[in-house]
Amino acid sequence: MGIAVFDIDGVVADVRHRVHHVERHPKDWHSFFTAADGDLPSAEGVSWALRAAAEHELVWLTGRPEWLRPVTAAWLARHGLPAERLLMRGNRDYRPASEYKVEELGNLAAHENIVVFVDDDPAVVRAAARAGHTASLATWLPRGAAFADAQDRAGRT
Repeated sequence: MGIAVFDIDGVVADVRHRVHHVERHPKDWHSFFTAADGDLPSAEGVSWALRAAAEHELVWLTGRPEWLRPVTAAWLARHGLPAERLLMRGNRDYRPASEYKVEELGNLAAHENIVVFVDDDPAVVRAAARAGHTASLATWLPRGAAFADAQDRAGRT
């Protein structure tokens, strides 16, 4: 059966309404994350995830901090997405998303067959592919510079 591993922000959740919190200096990470409950679902991303869930167990691998677990699980459930397996970044883990996520993929792969991994961050997808995982780049939502910086450099999502 295998597992399908999906990112959340920029894949099934449209974060554009909250990116303004991290476009200014100093960046307001608390407001950026607390606004996650207002994310709109991405129709294309949700469709991909539900198709994957029909044939595989769905595992969410997000760079969101652990303290956002209740909001994230409720958001997934509210939009008809399974929320049983939700891997979240430690509250003080600020490594680049590519490092954090490839490590987590390795932990999963040690015990399970990862059929596909879907993420919106090109650096994460490249790193996952280099590590031997089948990785697909989600391109259906625009990924602005501030959000890219949050994932790639600041290690925040």
